[in-house]
Amino acid sequence: MRILLVEDDLMVGAAVCKGLRQDGFTIDWVQDGKAADAALTQEDYALLLLDLGLPQKNGLAVLQSPRGRGDTIAVLITTARDAVADRVAGLDAGADDYLIKPYDLEELSARMRALLRRQSGRAESVIQVRDVSLNPATHEVLAAGRAVNLSAREFALLHAFLDRPGVVLSRAQLEEKLYGWDDGVDSNAVEVHIHALRKKLGSDFIKNVRGIGYLVPK
Repeated sequence: MRILLVEDDLMVGAAVCKGLRQDGFTIDWVQDGKAADAALTQEDYALLLLDLGLPQKNGLAVLQSPRGRGDTIAVLITTARDAVADRVAGLDAGADDYLIKPYDLEELSARMRALLRRQSGRAESVIQVRDVSLNPATHEVLAAGRAVNLSAREFALLHAFLDRPGVVLSRAQLEEKLYGWDDGVDSNAVEVHIHALRKKLGSDFIKNVRGIGYLVPK
């Protein structure tokens, strides 16, 4: 799941990136409002983590751009501004949630998962497709009741498929979800991970759609 972090505090940004990557998220990090605008127009993100007190362009102004063009990206404001008026302004500007600094990374991750569930129309944490289930909170995957050990990339790839069962995803779409700006991507990386998932979940779990991409049937 690819996330955009907009945070100008270097220590906070580094800590959040490290923690969320360990939790299975793919993170792109920018440190000012204009860079955030550029990233949001160039990339497709599942969620925006947005500080308010940013250089060059403040967070509320950044938020107005995607909301003004009808972008429904999930937005979680993270800021030290704890006044009720600030929270109201952020939520009224289009944010989906508001978290006051300093915060616990486990709570941040849980709030992000809740927003992503809401975006995909799911009420339950565990995603179930046929006999395979995936728990984003615990990183547990079961196939026919049997625990399956996946690498971080394999887990992220399976999550992308199970979030949209029956939908064909191209290699480019999958690469966008799996890799951030700082990640090197081999030309056959997606195919390698799909091959590994098929070995662990069954050769017919992920289908090829010739010339288009891949899907997990419902």
